[in-house]
This record gives sequence, structure tokens and C-alpha cells, in this order.
Amino acid sequence: MKIMHLVPSLSSGGVEQVVLELCQGLEAQGVECVVVSAGGAMVPMIEATGARHVAMPIGKKSLRTFFLVGKLVKLIRAEKPDVLHLHSRVPAWVGVLACKRLGRRRPAVVTTFHGFHSVNFYSAVMTRGDRVIAVSQCMREHILSNYPKTPPERVVVIPNSVDTAQNYPGYHPSEAWWEQWRRDFPELVGKYTLCLPGRITRIKGAEHLIPILTALRARGIPAHAVIVGETKKGKEALLRELKARFAAAGLEDCVTWTGHRRDLRDVLCACDVTLSLTLQPESFGKTTLDALSLGRAVAGYEHGGVGEQLAVFLPQGRVPACDPQSMADRLAEWYGHPPVPALPIPPPYRREDMINGHTDLYRSLLTRA
Repeated sequence: MKIMHLVPSLSSGGVEQVVLELCQGLEAQGVECVVVSAGGAMVPMIEATGARHVAMPIGKKSLRTFFLVGKLVKLIRAEKPDVLHLHSRVPAWVGVLACKRLGRRRPAVVTTFHGFHSVNFYSAVMTRGDRVIAVSQCMREHILSNYPKTPPERVVVIPNSVDTAQNYPGYHPSEAWWEQWRRDFPELVGKYTLCLPGRITRIKGAEHLIPILTALRARGIPAHAVIVGETKKGKEALLRELKARFAAAGLEDCVTWTGHRRDLRDVLCACDVTLSLTLQPESFGKTTLDALSLGRAVAGYEHGGVGEQLAVFLPQGRVPACDPQSMADRLAEWYGHPPVPALPIPPPYRREDMINGHTDLYRSLLTRA
């Protein structure tokens, strides 16, 4: 069986990480994977799994991208994949148009809703698969509610996963790592550290840290935010704006901006609480799941995939959506003794379950064909 994955690029990001995990798991099962994208830093990681990468800029939001449909048709005819798996909207449009040209000789098509896209004709292409994967139950409800012409039996829930071999309650950073962490960020010593992971985007809700930190500091709690994430090109003005707002609130010394970190697992363990402050529901929430699996406390707005995770692992971590005062109250309760998540047996969101879910789905399509 051969699967061809279409993604915009292979830079850092949640979708790219899922595709990497799929390639690792599928290749280990003897399933051949080909990834088509514009390339990026994760290409060597993809190729290390045994998968092959084909460079093609199919993710650029430009009319010129549609001139690549013919090139993709030739690639599909040469590779003869059994399944074309579309992971993003622009690549999905290119893939769907290519399949239209191929007619009856096209591969089976699978799409995945990795996020809550704006509801319109452009996004509706993600419902055009023979099967449509939702990464959470709330995502399935979103699809069926906003795209009512989608047959419910075509929408399958396959949650994203956590690598329990890497993220488990007994994990601790090395002493050498701790020494370097303290040297790099001495301002965190003795503080109540609140980790907000994610790229610097407005939707992540970093501005909600201002009322949260203000309320906690007013109670004499030495709260300190640790914002972990890269600032992508085009978001530099937002970073400057956020820093200016923290400074205007007198909180400039209460926030540490680490930038992108490759040691996020260690950072999550080093902080007292991991936060999810997204202004809109997240389809899944991979970083919060990593933190919960590490046995670390997580407090998050109760919507989307994060709300589903907290309902399983740490119900007391759920906070009314977009309510920073309630978040501050919850964090004040936890100061000095953050709760420990419960880990169900068998644990949900396992990597092998995600891989097997995809493999079973692919094979069911080939059987039907």
C-alpha cells in the first residue's frame, strides 16, 4: 500500500508533526509514504522514516498554484498511490482537481480537518474526501453542523496522539539541562511559572496573561509567564505590540519570551502549570496533551479539543472560555500544590491507536474500491 500526503510545507507546526508521526508509524508497518510539499526543515526527518519527499509548492495561496495541477497529475500517474491524503486547504484543491482529471483511475482520497477553518466554499474542499478525518469529537460536530451535505458515515474521528514512550509521568529533565535552564532564565527561580506554548499569534490569547498576572500578583503570588514559541515572518509587529502591552501594564519583568524551543518536553516539566488560552476552540491541542501525559498540571479554556482532553485527564483544569478572571482564580487555588492529572488505563490518545486508525481507514477504502 502506498500513501501520498499533500501538505503546504515541512516547517515546524502541528500538521507537519502529525504527517511525520504518520510516516514513522506507516513505514514501520511496511506502508510506503510519499510526502509532497514545498519543503522545509523537517524534510530530513521525513526522509529518515523511510518516506520520500517530492518538492512542489502546492500550499501557496496564489492562483499560480493551480498551474501545478498538471504536474501533480503526472506525479500521481508515475507513483500510483493507493490513497491521496490531503492535509490542508490549498493542497486539497490541487489534489481534488488533479483527481478530477484522472477520472476513474484516481486514488482513494482522504482529507483531515486539522483545524477550525473559516466556513466557506474555499474550506468546503476538505469535505470532498471519500473519508473525512476529524481529529476530535468537537471537530466532527463542527464538520456536520457547518457542512450538512457531508454524509455522517464518511466522517471518522481519529484523534491525534501522544508518544507515551517520550511523554510519561516519571520523566525528568537531566541535571545538565536544569543547570543550563537556570543560567539562561535566572528570573524564573522561585517563581510560580505559567507556560503558554505556541506560535506568536493573536488566537493563542497571550494578551489574557495581562489580567491573569495582574490578579495573581495583587494576591502576593509571584506569578511569571513563560511564553514558548516562534515568531513567524509577518508576526513581528504582533510580538512588539504584545511586549508593549505587558510593559504598559507594569508586567514587563513578569514575562519570559523563550522563542522556539526544541526541548519543549523539558520546558513543560520545568514550569508549574501549562496554560491553554486560545480565543477560539482548538481542534485538538497537542501540547496540552503532552503536558498532561507528563503528569503536569494544565489549566485551559473549556472549548475544543483541549476541553475534551481535560475532561479525561484533569476535569478541575477546565475554565470557562475566554474568562481570564476565572483562570486567575483557578491558578491562585493551585499555587503551591498544582494537581496531578489522572492517567486512565489503558491511556487514551496513544500513538499506535492513531497509526492503526489510519491504516484501517486506508485499507477499508481499498477494500471498497
